[in-house]
Amino acid sequence: MDTMTSLTMKRVKGGSFLTEERDPQDVFTPEDLTEEQRQIAKTASEFAINEVLPFTEEIEEKNFEISKGLLRKAGELGLMAVDVPEPYGGLEMDKMTSAVVAESISKLASFSTAFSAHVGIGTLPIIWYGTEEQKQKYLPKLATGEWIAAYALSEATSGSDALNCRTSAVLSADGKHYVLNGEKMWITNSGFADVFTVFAKIDGEKFSAFIIERDTMGFSIGPEEHKLGIRGSSTCPLILNDCLVPVENLLGEAGKGHHIAFNVLNIGRLKLGAACLGGGRHSMLDSIRYAKERKAFGKSIAEFGLIQEKLAESAAGVYAGECLLYRTVGMIDAALADVDARAPGASREIQKRIEEYAVECSILKVWTSEMLDMLTDHLVQIFAGYGYVEEYPAERAYRDARINRIFEGTNEINRLIITGWLMKRAMSGQLPLLAAIKQLMDEVMSFPAPAEDAEGALAAERKMLAQAKKLTLFAAGAASQKYMQALVDQQEVMGAIADCVIEVYAMESCILRAEKLTANDDRGADGAVAMTRYYAAKAMQVVELSSRKVIATVAEGDMLRTQVAILRKLAKYDPTDTIALGREIAGRVIEAGCYTL
Repeated sequence: MDTMTSLTMKRVKGGSFLTEERDPQDVFTPEDLTEEQRQIAKTASEFAINEVLPFTEEIEEKNFEISKGLLRKAGELGLMAVDVPEPYGGLEMDKMTSAVVAESISKLASFSTAFSAHVGIGTLPIIWYGTEEQKQKYLPKLATGEWIAAYALSEATSGSDALNCRTSAVLSADGKHYVLNGEKMWITNSGFADVFTVFAKIDGEKFSAFIIERDTMGFSIGPEEHKLGIRGSSTCPLILNDCLVPVENLLGEAGKGHHIAFNVLNIGRLKLGAACLGGGRHSMLDSIRYAKERKAFGKSIAEFGLIQEKLAESAAGVYAGECLLYRTVGMIDAALADVDARAPGASREIQKRIEEYAVECSILKVWTSEMLDMLTDHLVQIFAGYGYVEEYPAERAYRDARINRIFEGTNEINRLIITGWLMKRAMSGQLPLLAAIKQLMDEVMSFPAPAEDAEGALAAERKMLAQAKKLTLFAAGAASQKYMQALVDQQEVMGAIADCVIEVYAMESCILRAEKLTANDDRGADGAVAMTRYYAAKAMQVVELSSRKVIATVAEGDMLRTQVAILRKLAKYDPTDTIALGREIAGRVIEAGCYTL
Protein backbone atom coordinates (compact mmCIF):
# COMPACT_ATOMS: atom_id res chain seq x y z
CA MET A 1 0.00 0.00 0.00
CA ASP A 2 2.25 2.77 -1.23
CA THR A 3 -0.38 5.38 -1.94
CA MET A 4 -0.53 8.81 -0.40
CA THR A 5 -3.17 7.58 2.03
CA SER A 6 -0.96 5.24 3.98
CA LEU A 7 2.14 7.43 3.72
CA THR A 8 0.80 10.66 5.15
CA MET A 9 -2.45 10.12 7.04
CA LYS A 10 -2.22 9.89 10.82
CA ARG A 11 -3.89 6.86 12.38
CA VAL A 12 -6.79 7.87 14.66
CA LYS A 13 -9.38 6.04 16.73
CA GLY A 14 -12.85 5.50 15.33
CA GLY A 15 -15.40 7.89 16.81
CA SER A 16 -12.71 10.16 18.25
CA PHE A 17 -13.92 13.11 16.15
CA LEU A 18 -16.39 13.91 18.95
CA THR A 19 -13.67 14.59 21.51
CA GLU A 20 -10.52 15.40 19.56
CA GLU A 21 -9.48 18.22 17.27
CA ARG A 22 -8.18 17.43 13.78
CA ASP A 23 -5.63 19.30 11.73
CA PRO A 24 -6.71 19.79 8.09
CA GLN A 25 -3.53 18.09 6.91
CA ASP A 26 -4.49 14.97 8.89
CA VAL A 27 -7.52 14.15 6.71
CA PHE A 28 -7.59 12.65 3.24
CA THR A 29 -9.53 14.62 0.61
CA PRO A 30 -10.21 14.03 -3.10
CA GLU A 31 -7.34 16.39 -3.92
CA ASP A 32 -4.94 13.85 -2.38
CA LEU A 33 -5.71 11.11 -4.90
CA THR A 34 -2.68 9.81 -6.75
CA GLU A 35 -2.39 10.02 -10.52
CA GLU A 36 -2.90 6.26 -10.68
CA GLN A 37 -6.12 6.49 -8.67
CA ARG A 38 -7.37 9.31 -10.90
CA GLN A 39 -6.65 7.22 -13.98
CA ILE A 40 -8.53 4.24 -12.53
CA ALA A 41 -11.45 6.54 -11.71
CA LYS A 42 -11.42 7.79 -15.29
CA THR A 43 -11.37 4.23 -16.63
CA ALA A 44 -14.36 3.24 -14.47
CA SER A 45 -16.29 6.40 -15.39
CA GLU A 46 -15.65 6.03 -19.11
CA PHE A 47 -16.65 2.36 -18.94
CA ALA A 48 -19.97 3.32 -17.33
CA ILE A 49 -20.64 6.12 -19.82
CA ASN A 50 -19.50 4.37 -23.01
CA GLU A 51 -20.34 0.73 -22.27
CA VAL A 52 -23.12 0.63 -19.66
CA LEU A 53 -25.36 3.64 -20.35
CA PRO A 54 -25.96 2.78 -24.04
CA PHE A 55 -27.61 -0.46 -22.82
CA THR A 56 -29.79 1.22 -20.19
CA GLU A 57 -33.07 0.07 -21.75
CA GLU A 58 -31.93 -3.55 -22.12
CA ILE A 59 -30.58 -3.64 -18.58
CA GLU A 60 -33.77 -2.17 -17.13
CA GLU A 61 -35.75 -4.84 -18.98
CA LYS A 62 -33.77 -7.52 -17.11
CA ASN A 63 -31.69 -8.70 -20.06
CA PHE A 64 -29.17 -10.37 -17.79
CA GLU A 65 -27.01 -11.58 -20.66
CA ILE A 66 -26.19 -7.92 -21.26
CA SER A 67 -25.47 -7.36 -17.57
CA LYS A 68 -23.26 -10.45 -17.35
CA GLY A 69 -21.37 -9.42 -20.46
CA LEU A 70 -20.76 -5.96 -19.05
CA LEU A 71 -19.55 -7.41 -15.76
CA ARG A 72 -17.08 -9.57 -17.69
CA LYS A 73 -15.90 -6.45 -19.57
CA ALA A 74 -15.41 -4.72 -16.24
CA GLY A 75 -13.39 -7.75 -15.22
CA GLU A 76 -11.21 -7.46 -18.31
CA LEU A 77 -10.44 -3.86 -17.33
CA GLY A 78 -9.40 -5.00 -13.85
CA LEU A 79 -12.30 -3.22 -12.15
CA MET A 80 -13.55 -6.45 -10.53
CA ALA A 81 -10.10 -7.35 -9.18
CA VAL A 82 -9.23 -4.28 -7.09
CA ASP A 83 -9.83 -6.02 -3.72
CA VAL A 84 -8.65 -9.51 -4.72
CA PRO A 85 -5.12 -10.49 -3.56
CA GLU A 86 -2.48 -10.80 -6.27
CA PRO A 87 -1.81 -14.55 -5.78
CA TYR A 88 -5.39 -15.22 -6.88
CA GLY A 89 -5.40 -13.01 -9.96
CA GLY A 90 -6.29 -9.74 -8.29
CA LEU A 91 -4.77 -6.27 -8.13
CA GLU A 92 -4.86 -6.02 -4.31
CA MET A 93 -5.18 -2.26 -4.19
CA ASP A 94 -6.02 -0.05 -1.23
CA LYS A 95 -9.55 0.76 -0.05
CA MET A 96 -9.29 4.25 -1.51
CA THR A 97 -8.90 2.85 -5.03
CA SER A 98 -11.77 0.45 -4.36
CA ALA A 99 -13.99 3.34 -3.25
CA VAL A 100 -12.96 5.43 -6.26
CA VAL A 101 -14.07 2.61 -8.57
CA ALA A 102 -17.40 2.21 -6.74
CA GLU A 103 -18.08 5.94 -7.02
CA SER A 104 -16.98 6.36 -10.63
CA ILE A 105 -18.86 3.38 -12.05
CA SER A 106 -22.19 4.41 -10.46
CA LYS A 107 -23.97 6.01 -13.40
CA LEU A 108 -26.80 3.48 -13.73
CA ALA A 109 -28.04 2.13 -10.40
CA SER A 110 -29.18 -1.26 -11.68
CA PHE A 111 -25.74 -2.05 -13.04
CA SER A 112 -23.77 -0.54 -10.16
CA THR A 113 -25.91 -2.59 -7.74
CA ALA A 114 -24.90 -5.78 -9.53
CA PHE A 115 -21.27 -4.67 -9.70
CA SER A 116 -21.05 -3.64 -6.05
CA ALA A 117 -22.80 -6.77 -4.79
CA HIS A 118 -20.26 -8.87 -6.68
CA VAL A 119 -17.01 -7.08 -5.78
CA GLY A 120 -18.08 -6.23 -2.22
CA ILE A 121 -20.30 -8.48 -0.14
CA GLY A 122 -20.14 -11.23 -2.78
CA THR A 123 -16.36 -11.63 -3.00
CA LEU A 124 -14.99 -10.23 0.28
CA PRO A 125 -16.20 -13.13 2.49
CA ILE A 126 -14.01 -15.53 0.52
CA ILE A 127 -11.06 -13.09 0.48
CA TRP A 128 -11.20 -12.67 4.25
CA TYR A 129 -12.43 -16.02 5.52
CA GLY A 130 -11.76 -18.54 2.77
CA THR A 131 -9.32 -21.43 3.14
CA GLU A 132 -6.40 -21.56 0.75
CA GLU A 133 -8.27 -24.12 -1.34
CA GLN A 134 -11.43 -21.97 -1.43
CA LYS A 135 -9.46 -18.90 -2.47
CA GLN A 136 -7.65 -20.74 -5.24
CA LYS A 137 -10.89 -22.22 -6.55
CA TYR A 138 -13.12 -19.13 -6.52
CA LEU A 139 -11.17 -15.88 -6.45
CA PRO A 140 -9.48 -16.05 -9.89
CA LYS A 141 -12.87 -16.55 -11.55
CA LEU A 142 -14.51 -13.83 -9.45
CA ALA A 143 -11.70 -11.38 -10.22
CA THR A 144 -12.27 -11.66 -13.97
CA GLY A 145 -16.06 -11.81 -13.90
CA GLU A 146 -16.07 -15.36 -15.28
CA TRP A 147 -18.13 -16.18 -12.21
CA ILE A 148 -20.51 -13.76 -10.48
CA ALA A 149 -20.97 -13.73 -6.71
CA ALA A 150 -23.95 -13.11 -4.43
CA TYR A 151 -24.46 -12.77 -0.69
CA ALA A 152 -27.45 -14.38 1.03
CA LEU A 153 -28.16 -13.22 4.56
CA SER A 154 -31.74 -11.89 4.69
CA GLU A 155 -34.87 -13.99 5.16
CA ALA A 156 -38.55 -13.15 5.07
CA THR A 157 -38.68 -13.02 8.89
CA SER A 158 -35.14 -11.79 9.59
CA GLY A 159 -34.02 -8.81 7.55
CA SER A 160 -32.43 -6.42 10.04
CA ASP A 161 -32.50 -9.15 12.70
CA ALA A 162 -30.19 -11.31 10.60
CA LEU A 163 -28.93 -13.56 13.41
CA ASN A 164 -32.49 -14.78 13.92
CA CYS A 165 -32.36 -16.74 10.67
CA ARG A 166 -34.35 -19.96 10.27
CA THR A 167 -32.26 -21.60 7.57
CA SER A 168 -30.81 -24.74 9.13
CA ALA A 169 -27.72 -26.84 8.50
CA VAL A 170 -27.20 -30.40 9.73
CA LEU A 171 -24.12 -32.57 9.20
CA SER A 172 -24.94 -35.64 7.13
CA ALA A 173 -24.55 -39.12 8.62
CA ASP A 174 -21.39 -39.78 6.58
CA GLY A 175 -19.88 -36.44 7.65
CA LYS A 176 -19.27 -35.35 4.05
CA HIS A 177 -21.98 -32.73 3.64
CA TYR A 178 -24.02 -30.15 5.47
CA VAL A 179 -27.70 -30.49 4.61
CA LEU A 180 -29.28 -27.02 4.39
CA ASN A 181 -32.98 -26.21 4.46
CA GLY A 182 -34.61 -22.81 4.30
CA GLU A 183 -35.21 -19.81 2.09
CA LYS A 184 -33.31 -16.56 1.58
CA MET A 185 -34.97 -13.38 0.35
CA TRP A 186 -34.02 -10.28 -1.68
CA ILE A 187 -30.71 -11.68 -2.91
CA THR A 188 -28.97 -9.37 -5.39
CA ASN A 189 -27.47 -11.06 -8.50
CA SER A 190 -29.26 -14.30 -7.65
CA GLY A 191 -30.79 -14.70 -11.12
CA PHE A 192 -27.38 -15.16 -12.74
CA ALA A 193 -24.81 -15.58 -9.95
CA ASP A 194 -22.57 -18.65 -9.94
CA VAL A 195 -21.46 -18.74 -6.31
CA PHE A 196 -23.27 -17.68 -3.14
CA THR A 197 -22.27 -16.97 0.45
CA VAL A 198 -25.24 -18.36 2.38
CA PHE A 199 -25.83 -18.10 6.13
CA ALA A 200 -27.50 -20.82 8.17
CA LYS A 201 -27.56 -22.17 11.72
CA ILE A 202 -25.82 -25.50 12.28
CA ASP A 203 -28.03 -27.65 14.52
CA GLY A 204 -30.28 -24.62 14.93
CA GLU A 205 -27.69 -22.82 17.06
CA LYS A 206 -24.34 -22.11 15.38
CA PHE A 207 -24.74 -19.19 12.97
CA SER A 208 -22.39 -20.06 10.10
CA ALA A 209 -21.59 -19.27 6.47
CA PHE A 210 -21.33 -21.62 3.50
CA ILE A 211 -20.13 -21.30 -0.09
CA ILE A 212 -22.76 -22.76 -2.41
CA GLU A 213 -22.37 -23.14 -6.16
CA ARG A 214 -25.36 -22.62 -8.40
CA ASP A 215 -25.63 -26.25 -9.59
CA THR A 216 -25.51 -27.71 -6.05
CA MET A 217 -28.09 -30.46 -5.48
CA GLY A 218 -31.10 -29.17 -3.55
CA PHE A 219 -30.33 -25.53 -4.39
CA SER A 220 -32.73 -23.55 -6.59
CA ILE A 221 -33.54 -19.96 -7.50
CA GLY A 222 -37.02 -18.52 -7.15
CA PRO A 223 -38.73 -16.07 -9.54
CA GLU A 224 -37.48 -12.52 -10.10
CA GLU A 225 -38.90 -9.84 -7.85
CA HIS A 226 -40.43 -6.89 -9.72
CA LYS A 227 -39.20 -3.91 -7.77
CA LEU A 228 -39.97 -0.21 -7.36
CA GLY A 229 -36.42 0.71 -8.39
CA ILE A 230 -33.15 -0.85 -9.58
CA ARG A 231 -35.41 -2.88 -11.86
CA GLY A 232 -32.52 -4.03 -14.01
CA SER A 233 -30.75 -5.76 -11.13
CA SER A 234 -31.59 -9.36 -10.38
CA THR A 235 -33.37 -10.02 -7.08
CA CYS A 236 -34.71 -13.50 -6.33
CA PRO A 237 -35.26 -15.77 -3.34
CA LEU A 238 -33.00 -18.77 -2.83
CA ILE A 239 -34.62 -22.06 -1.97
CA LEU A 240 -32.64 -24.72 -0.09
CA ASN A 241 -34.39 -28.08 -0.02
CA ASP A 242 -32.08 -30.70 1.49
CA CYS A 243 -29.26 -28.81 -0.20
CA LEU A 244 -26.04 -30.83 -0.02
CA VAL A 245 -23.07 -28.56 0.68
CA PRO A 246 -19.64 -30.27 0.92
CA VAL A 247 -18.09 -29.84 4.38
CA GLU A 248 -15.08 -28.17 2.78
CA ASN A 249 -17.44 -25.35 1.70
CA LEU A 250 -17.99 -24.18 5.27
CA LEU A 251 -16.69 -20.59 5.21
CA GLY A 252 -14.72 -19.63 8.31
CA GLU A 253 -15.49 -21.34 11.60
CA ALA A 254 -18.74 -23.00 12.57
CA GLY A 255 -20.71 -20.67 14.83
CA LYS A 256 -18.67 -17.62 13.82
CA GLY A 257 -20.80 -16.49 10.88
CA HIS A 258 -21.73 -13.26 12.63
CA HIS A 259 -18.12 -12.09 12.24
CA ILE A 260 -18.40 -12.57 8.49
CA ALA A 261 -21.81 -10.90 8.25
CA PHE A 262 -20.98 -7.80 10.27
CA ASN A 263 -17.41 -7.21 9.09
CA VAL A 264 -18.35 -7.53 5.44
CA LEU A 265 -21.26 -5.13 5.97
CA ASN A 266 -18.87 -2.43 7.22
CA ILE A 267 -17.16 -2.40 3.84
CA GLY A 268 -20.55 -2.80 2.18
CA ARG A 269 -21.69 0.43 3.83
CA LEU A 270 -18.50 2.17 2.79
CA LYS A 271 -18.94 1.15 -0.86
CA LEU A 272 -22.64 1.95 -0.81
CA GLY A 273 -21.70 5.44 0.35
CA ALA A 274 -19.33 5.74 -2.61
CA ALA A 275 -22.01 4.50 -5.01
CA CYS A 276 -24.59 6.96 -3.62
CA LEU A 277 -22.10 9.77 -4.10
CA GLY A 278 -21.49 8.72 -7.70
CA GLY A 279 -25.21 8.47 -8.36
CA GLY A 280 -25.79 11.87 -6.78
CA ARG A 281 -23.11 13.48 -8.92
CA HIS A 282 -24.68 11.98 -12.06
CA SER A 283 -28.19 13.17 -11.10
CA MET A 284 -26.90 16.66 -10.36
CA LEU A 285 -25.39 16.82 -13.83
CA ASP A 286 -28.85 16.08 -15.28
CA SER A 287 -30.35 18.79 -13.04
CA ILE A 288 -27.89 21.44 -14.23
CA ARG A 289 -28.24 20.54 -17.91
CA TYR A 290 -32.02 20.64 -17.86
CA ALA A 291 -32.20 23.83 -15.77
CA LYS A 292 -30.01 25.59 -18.32
CA GLU A 293 -31.97 24.27 -21.32
CA ARG A 294 -35.53 24.72 -20.05
CA LYS A 295 -37.09 28.13 -20.78
CA ALA A 296 -39.97 29.73 -18.87
CA PHE A 297 -41.23 33.31 -18.82
CA GLY A 298 -38.64 34.19 -21.44
CA LYS A 299 -35.53 32.91 -19.68
CA SER A 300 -33.72 29.80 -18.51
CA ILE A 301 -35.16 28.33 -15.30
CA ALA A 302 -31.57 28.18 -14.00
CA GLU A 303 -31.94 31.93 -13.50
CA PHE A 304 -34.78 31.49 -11.00
CA GLY A 305 -33.85 31.76 -7.33
CA LEU A 306 -35.74 28.70 -6.13
CA ILE A 307 -34.15 26.53 -8.84
CA GLN A 308 -30.74 27.94 -7.90
CA GLU A 309 -31.47 26.99 -4.29
CA LYS A 310 -31.98 23.37 -5.36
CA LEU A 311 -28.75 23.39 -7.37
CA ALA A 312 -26.89 24.89 -4.42
CA GLU A 313 -28.25 22.25 -2.03
CA SER A 314 -27.27 19.56 -4.53
CA ALA A 315 -23.74 20.92 -4.95
CA ALA A 316 -23.23 21.26 -1.20
CA GLY A 317 -24.54 17.69 -0.82
CA VAL A 318 -22.03 16.30 -3.31
CA TYR A 319 -19.24 18.32 -1.68
CA ALA A 320 -20.08 17.10 1.83
CA GLY A 321 -20.42 13.53 0.53
CA GLU A 322 -16.93 13.72 -0.94
CA CYS A 323 -15.57 15.06 2.36
CA LEU A 324 -17.18 12.23 4.33
CA LEU A 325 -16.23 9.44 1.94
CA TYR A 326 -12.59 10.32 1.40
CA ARG A 327 -11.94 11.18 5.03
CA THR A 328 -13.39 7.84 6.16
CA VAL A 329 -11.58 5.72 3.59
CA GLY A 330 -8.38 7.63 4.28
CA MET A 331 -8.58 6.70 7.96
CA ILE A 332 -9.15 3.05 7.11
CA ASP A 333 -6.21 2.93 4.70
CA ALA A 334 -3.99 4.63 7.27
CA ALA A 335 -4.99 1.98 9.79
CA LEU A 336 -4.18 -0.80 7.30
CA ALA A 337 -0.90 0.71 6.12
CA ASP A 338 1.40 -1.48 8.22
CA VAL A 339 -0.53 -4.74 7.85
CA ASP A 340 1.38 -7.44 5.96
CA ALA A 341 -1.37 -8.99 3.86
CA ARG A 342 0.73 -12.15 3.41
CA ALA A 343 1.26 -12.77 7.12
CA PRO A 344 -0.69 -15.50 8.95
CA GLY A 345 -3.88 -14.10 10.40
CA ALA A 346 -3.65 -10.95 8.26
CA SER A 347 -7.31 -11.16 7.21
CA ARG A 348 -8.49 -11.08 10.81
CA GLU A 349 -6.23 -8.13 11.58
CA ILE A 350 -7.56 -6.27 8.52
CA GLN A 351 -11.15 -6.86 9.62
CA LYS A 352 -10.37 -5.75 13.17
CA ARG A 353 -8.86 -2.50 11.96
CA ILE A 354 -11.76 -1.80 9.60
CA GLU A 355 -14.24 -2.54 12.39
CA GLU A 356 -12.58 0.28 14.37
CA TYR A 357 -14.39 2.64 11.99
CA ALA A 358 -17.80 0.96 12.12
CA VAL A 359 -19.46 4.17 13.32
CA GLU A 360 -17.96 6.24 10.48
CA CYS A 361 -19.07 3.60 7.94
CA SER A 362 -22.61 3.70 9.31
CA ILE A 363 -22.59 7.51 9.24
CA LEU A 364 -21.43 7.45 5.63
CA LYS A 365 -24.16 4.98 4.64
CA VAL A 366 -26.96 6.92 6.31
CA TRP A 367 -25.80 10.36 5.21
CA THR A 368 -25.10 9.58 1.55
CA SER A 369 -28.29 7.57 1.03
CA GLU A 370 -30.37 10.44 2.37
CA MET A 371 -28.33 12.96 0.40
CA LEU A 372 -29.04 11.00 -2.78
CA ASP A 373 -32.75 11.04 -1.99
CA MET A 374 -32.60 14.82 -1.72
CA LEU A 375 -30.70 15.19 -5.01
CA THR A 376 -33.05 12.95 -6.98
CA ASP A 377 -36.07 14.71 -5.48
CA HIS A 378 -34.63 18.03 -6.67
CA LEU A 379 -34.00 16.43 -10.06
CA VAL A 380 -37.66 15.44 -10.43
CA GLN A 381 -38.80 18.90 -9.33
CA ILE A 382 -36.50 20.68 -11.78
CA PHE A 383 -37.79 18.48 -14.62
CA ALA A 384 -41.34 19.16 -13.33
CA GLY A 385 -43.92 17.25 -15.43
CA TYR A 386 -41.17 15.58 -17.45
CA GLY A 387 -39.69 14.32 -14.18
CA TYR A 388 -42.64 11.93 -13.94
CA VAL A 389 -42.18 10.52 -17.43
CA GLU A 390 -40.18 7.34 -18.00
CA GLU A 391 -38.37 8.64 -21.09
CA TYR A 392 -36.52 11.20 -18.96
CA PRO A 393 -33.76 10.39 -16.44
CA ALA A 394 -35.38 11.87 -13.34
CA GLU A 395 -38.11 9.25 -12.93
CA ARG A 396 -35.74 6.28 -12.84
CA ALA A 397 -33.15 8.01 -10.66
CA TYR A 398 -35.84 8.89 -8.13
CA ARG A 399 -37.08 5.28 -7.91
CA ASP A 400 -33.59 3.81 -7.86
CA ALA A 401 -32.40 6.00 -4.97
CA ARG A 402 -34.98 4.75 -2.48
CA ILE A 403 -33.45 1.32 -1.89
CA ASN A 404 -30.22 2.73 -0.48
CA ARG A 405 -31.88 3.61 2.83
CA ILE A 406 -32.70 -0.11 3.18
CA PHE A 407 -29.56 -1.74 1.72
CA GLU A 408 -26.72 -2.81 4.06
CA GLY A 409 -28.85 -2.40 7.17
CA THR A 410 -31.72 0.08 7.21
CA ASN A 411 -30.91 3.66 8.15
CA GLU A 412 -32.85 3.10 11.37
CA ILE A 413 -30.62 0.16 12.29
CA ASN A 414 -27.52 2.15 11.37
CA ARG A 415 -28.61 5.07 13.54
CA LEU A 416 -28.91 2.66 16.48
CA ILE A 417 -25.46 1.29 15.62
CA ILE A 418 -23.96 4.80 15.65
CA THR A 419 -25.21 5.73 19.11
CA GLY A 420 -24.91 2.24 20.55
CA TRP A 421 -21.33 1.79 19.31
CA LEU A 422 -20.23 5.14 20.73
CA MET A 423 -21.87 4.57 24.11
CA LYS A 424 -20.43 1.05 24.33
CA ARG A 425 -16.96 2.43 23.63
CA ALA A 426 -17.53 5.14 26.23
CA MET A 427 -18.61 2.64 28.90
CA SER A 428 -15.59 0.43 28.24
CA GLY A 429 -13.19 3.36 28.43
CA GLN A 430 -12.08 3.01 24.80
CA LEU A 431 -13.38 6.49 24.00
CA PRO A 432 -13.19 9.35 26.53
CA LEU A 433 -16.81 10.36 25.94
CA LEU A 434 -17.83 10.15 29.59
CA ALA A 435 -14.96 12.39 30.61
CA ALA A 436 -15.89 14.84 27.85
CA ILE A 437 -19.53 14.85 28.98
CA LYS A 438 -18.50 15.46 32.60
CA GLN A 439 -16.19 18.29 31.56
CA LEU A 440 -19.02 19.85 29.56
CA MET A 441 -21.44 19.58 32.48
CA ASP A 442 -18.91 21.24 34.79
CA GLU A 443 -18.45 23.99 32.20
CA VAL A 444 -22.13 24.79 31.70
CA MET A 445 -22.77 24.89 35.45
CA SER A 446 -19.98 27.40 35.99
CA PHE A 447 -18.85 30.60 34.31
CA PRO A 448 -16.25 29.47 31.77
CA ALA A 449 -13.65 31.83 30.41
CA PRO A 450 -14.63 33.22 27.01
CA ALA A 451 -13.30 31.11 24.16
CA GLU A 452 -10.69 32.57 21.88
CA ASP A 453 -12.15 33.81 18.62
CA ALA A 454 -11.19 31.70 15.63
CA GLU A 455 -9.75 33.38 12.59
CA GLY A 456 -10.18 32.94 8.86
CA ALA A 457 -13.04 32.59 6.41
CA LEU A 458 -14.58 29.75 8.41
CA ALA A 459 -14.25 31.26 11.89
CA ALA A 460 -18.03 31.25 12.42
CA GLU A 461 -18.30 27.66 11.22
CA ARG A 462 -15.48 26.58 13.55
CA LYS A 463 -17.46 28.09 16.43
CA MET A 464 -20.62 26.31 15.24
CA LEU A 465 -18.74 23.02 15.12
CA ALA A 466 -17.53 23.42 18.69
CA GLN A 467 -21.09 24.20 19.76
CA ALA A 468 -22.46 21.23 17.80
CA LYS A 469 -20.06 18.89 19.57
CA LYS A 470 -21.11 20.30 22.94
CA LEU A 471 -24.80 19.97 22.10
CA THR A 472 -24.23 16.36 21.06
CA LEU A 473 -22.36 15.52 24.25
CA PHE A 474 -24.98 17.37 26.31
CA ALA A 475 -27.83 15.40 24.74
CA ALA A 476 -25.95 12.10 25.10
CA GLY A 477 -25.09 12.88 28.72
CA ALA A 478 -28.65 13.82 29.64
CA ALA A 479 -30.02 10.69 27.96
CA SER A 480 -27.43 8.43 29.64
CA GLN A 481 -28.19 9.94 33.03
CA LYS A 482 -31.93 9.39 32.55
CA TYR A 483 -31.93 5.88 31.09
CA MET A 484 -28.48 4.45 31.90
CA GLN A 485 -28.22 0.90 30.48
CA ALA A 486 -31.86 1.08 29.30
CA LEU A 487 -30.92 3.74 26.73
CA VAL A 488 -30.77 0.99 24.09
CA ASP A 489 -34.54 0.58 24.47
CA GLN A 490 -35.19 4.25 23.67
CA GLN A 491 -34.83 4.11 19.92
CA GLU A 492 -36.16 7.59 19.19
CA VAL A 493 -33.62 9.09 21.60
CA MET A 494 -30.84 6.94 20.15
CA GLY A 495 -31.83 8.11 16.66
CA ALA A 496 -31.84 11.79 17.63
CA ILE A 497 -28.37 11.48 19.19
CA ALA A 498 -27.19 9.72 16.03
CA ASP A 499 -28.47 12.64 13.95
CA CYS A 500 -26.33 14.99 16.04
CA VAL A 501 -23.29 12.73 15.65
CA ILE A 502 -23.80 12.44 11.88
CA GLU A 503 -23.96 16.19 11.38
CA VAL A 504 -20.93 16.83 13.58
CA TYR A 505 -18.85 14.42 11.49
CA ALA A 506 -20.15 15.88 8.22
CA MET A 507 -19.70 19.50 9.30
CA GLU A 508 -16.17 18.90 10.55
CA SER A 509 -15.23 16.99 7.39
CA CYS A 510 -16.39 19.92 5.25
CA ILE A 511 -14.50 22.46 7.34
CA LEU A 512 -11.27 20.47 7.36
CA ARG A 513 -11.28 20.05 3.58
CA ALA A 514 -12.00 23.73 2.94
CA GLU A 515 -9.25 24.75 5.36
CA LYS A 516 -6.83 22.34 3.70
CA LEU A 517 -7.63 23.74 0.27
CA THR A 518 -7.19 27.27 1.58
CA ALA A 519 -3.87 26.47 3.24
CA ASN A 520 -2.65 24.84 0.03
CA ASP A 521 -3.78 27.86 -1.99
CA ASP A 522 -5.93 25.61 -4.15
CA ARG A 523 -8.02 27.30 -6.83
CA GLY A 524 -11.11 25.47 -5.52
CA ALA A 525 -10.79 26.94 -2.04
CA ASP A 526 -13.36 29.73 -2.51
CA GLY A 527 -16.00 27.28 -3.73
CA ALA A 528 -15.23 24.88 -0.90
CA VAL A 529 -15.53 27.65 1.69
CA ALA A 530 -18.91 28.73 0.28
CA MET A 531 -20.28 25.17 0.26
CA THR A 532 -18.92 24.52 3.76
CA ARG A 533 -20.61 27.63 5.13
CA TYR A 534 -23.85 26.72 3.33
CA TYR A 535 -23.82 23.15 4.64
CA ALA A 536 -22.75 24.03 8.18
CA ALA A 537 -25.69 26.42 8.60
CA LYS A 538 -28.16 23.67 7.81
CA ALA A 539 -26.27 21.04 9.82
CA MET A 540 -26.33 23.25 12.90
CA GLN A 541 -30.10 23.47 12.69
CA VAL A 542 -30.35 19.66 12.67
CA VAL A 543 -28.08 19.36 15.71
CA GLU A 544 -30.03 21.99 17.63
CA LEU A 545 -33.42 20.45 16.86
CA SER A 546 -32.26 16.90 17.55
CA SER A 547 -30.65 17.79 20.88
CA ARG A 548 -33.78 19.73 21.83
CA LYS A 549 -35.84 16.61 21.02
CA VAL A 550 -33.72 14.56 23.42
CA ILE A 551 -33.87 17.11 26.24
CA ALA A 552 -37.64 17.43 25.93
CA THR A 553 -37.92 13.67 26.40
CA VAL A 554 -35.48 13.09 29.27
CA ALA A 555 -36.33 16.05 31.53
CA GLU A 556 -39.38 17.74 33.01
CA GLY A 557 -40.29 20.53 35.38
CA ASP A 558 -37.41 22.57 36.84
CA MET A 559 -34.85 20.19 35.37
CA LEU A 560 -36.31 20.71 31.89
CA ARG A 561 -36.20 24.50 32.28
CA THR A 562 -32.60 24.33 33.44
CA GLN A 563 -31.54 22.08 30.59
CA VAL A 564 -33.37 24.15 27.99
CA ALA A 565 -31.52 27.21 29.26
CA ILE A 566 -28.23 25.35 28.88
CA LEU A 567 -29.23 24.22 25.40
CA ARG A 568 -30.02 27.80 24.36
CA LYS A 569 -26.65 28.90 25.62
CA LEU A 570 -24.84 26.17 23.70
CA ALA A 571 -26.85 26.80 20.54
CA LYS A 572 -26.31 30.55 20.37
CA TYR A 573 -24.97 31.52 16.96
CA ASP A 574 -25.47 34.15 14.29
CA PRO A 575 -27.53 33.12 11.26
CA THR A 576 -25.77 32.60 7.95
CA ASP A 577 -26.97 34.28 4.76
CA THR A 578 -27.67 31.02 2.93
CA ILE A 579 -29.55 32.82 0.16
CA ALA A 580 -26.48 34.78 -0.94
CA LEU A 581 -24.28 31.70 -0.53
CA GLY A 582 -26.76 29.59 -2.49
CA ARG A 583 -26.73 32.02 -5.39
CA GLU A 584 -22.92 32.02 -5.36
CA ILE A 585 -22.72 28.22 -5.36
CA ALA A 586 -25.41 27.83 -8.02
CA GLY A 587 -23.72 30.46 -10.19
CA ARG A 588 -20.53 28.41 -10.23
CA VAL A 589 -22.15 25.12 -11.22
CA ILE A 590 -24.43 26.76 -13.81
CA GLU A 591 -21.50 28.48 -15.47
CA ALA A 592 -19.42 25.31 -15.45
CA GLY A 593 -22.34 23.05 -16.43
CA CYS A 594 -21.37 20.56 -13.72
CA TYR A 595 -20.25 20.19 -10.11
CA THR A 596 -17.07 22.22 -10.09
CA LEU A 597 -14.74 21.13 -7.30
